[in-house]
Parts: sequence; structure tokens; C-alpha cells
Amino acid sequence: MTVASGYGAAPGRRPNALALLGRNLAAWLAVLFVAPRKPPRTPGFKALVLAHRWQAAVALGLVLAAMVVVDPLAPHVKASPRWVIDLFEDITDFGRSGWILIPAACVIVWIAALVRPGLDRVSRAVLAAVVVRLGFVFVAVGLPGLVATILKRWIGRVRPSDLGPFAYQPLSWRAEWASLPSGHTVTAFAALVAIGAVWPALRPVMWIYALLIALSRVIVSAHFPSDVIAGAAFGAFGAVLVREWFASRRLGFSAAPDGTVRALPGPSLPRVLRALATATER
Repeated sequence: MTVASGYGAAPGRRPNALALLGRNLAAWLAVLFVAPRKPPRTPGFKALVLAHRWQAAVALGLVLAAMVVVDPLAPHVKASPRWVIDLFEDITDFGRSGWILIPAACVIVWIAALVRPGLDRVSRAVLAAVVVRLGFVFVAVGLPGLVATILKRWIGRVRPSDLGPFAYQPLSWRAEWASLPSGHTVTAFAALVAIGAVWPALRPVMWIYALLIALSRVIVSAHFPSDVIAGAAFGAFGAVLVREWFASRRLGFSAAPDGTVRALPGPSLPRVLRALATATER
């Protein structure tokens, strides 16, 4: 991935900051849609689905079992102590995608505003690596969340209420009929996979985060247990699909001949800070 570095600006003439910002963002976005490297080492969508068919079957089985065995017990959660519910009311808010998407987008835009013609090649490469990784996290969290938001309204399952766990109004497009899958859980488990893929040291923290968010959706009576199981599987698999897309273009990830995907080495924090300092001084 390269960073814009002039775009034909006249010698000695400083390009318009807003125009350069837009061009940098457009150039970075365009990289996502280039043709995969030939021959592509990562499996296609159909092959990836087949490779994970057993995991999908297990997830579906857990969802169906939870619907029959556990979901009818969901109303009893309301009998939990008030302080427990209040605590998880605060926790569940952190499952909103904005907590991840907004900071990632702000940093990407900030870097796009900093990168100007004349910035040395090393600093451009370091900042490009940062943008690739933040862009991956943004897409891997945002895209599954967007698809889940549409899907849950097509399914139209009622949220926990007196109607029970088997009431549906497909295509209702109303919040109270948008329970399956849990959007907060989709976000949390997509973030677990995405952030864990880029920064493996954070995986233990992300596991705690994802499980707390999933539990919170049941505790606050926003979702049935089967909703969060479905959300966890959907979010994790969605992030894996995005990772395959990036790997096939060698953006932050590489694929071995056997199709195994690994994260490419990224710049260290001191190098990132030096590159930002250099770009800021210009």
C-alpha cells in the first residue's frame, strides 16, 4: 500500500490540504478493490465456507439448542439484583461499534491529513502500514455489523418479552423485532478476531471484552442467549472473511501456499511515533 505524495502538484506550490486529504483517502480506499495477487493463495468465499462447515454446523446446533432449552428461561434474568443489571447496563454500551469505528476512522483521517508531498519514504511506509491495520479493523468490525443490522430486521425475531422466544415478524424493520442476531455481540466478536489478528498480545483482553458484552445482552434482557451465540459466530466469521480479502491483496496479511494466513510484521510503536512526529513537523 502506498501513500499519496504529490498528485502532480506544480513545483514549489503547496497542494490544497482538503484536496490532498481526499486524494489520500481515495487512494487508500482504491487499494482494497485491486485484483487479488495471482495466483491467489487464499481460498475463495465458497471454499472458505466449506472449510468452516463443521464450525458453522456446531454454531447452528448451539443456536437451535439454546432456542429450545435456554431461551424460555430468559425472563428469569429480570429477577437478578438491581445492581447487577445496572452494572451490565453500563458494560453493554461498550458493545456499540462506534467505540471502535470512530477512533479508527479518526486516526486514518488524521494520518491522511498529515501525509504531504516531500515526506520521506520511510515515514510514508510506516504510516501506510498503520492505515492498513486500522483500515482492516474498521472493515472487519463495521461490515459484519452492517450486514447483521440488515439481516436481523429481515428475520424479525422479537426481543425478550411476554411473547416468548418463538415470535417473529419478518421484514418488520422495528427495533423490538430485531433480536437475532445480537448486533452488539457481532461487533464484540468481530473486534476479538480483527484486533487479535493484528495485535495478538491483546487477545486475552479482547476475549474478556467479547464475553462480557455477550453476557450483558442477556442480563439486560435485550437478547435471548441464542441471539448472542448467533452474533458471536456471525461476527467472528465475518472478520475472518475480511481478513482473507486483505490477505489475498497482501494488505497487512500474507497467505502461505497452504492457504494459512499470517499477519505481516508491523512497525513498532517508536517507529510509528517518529513517523508521526516527522509528518507533523512539515
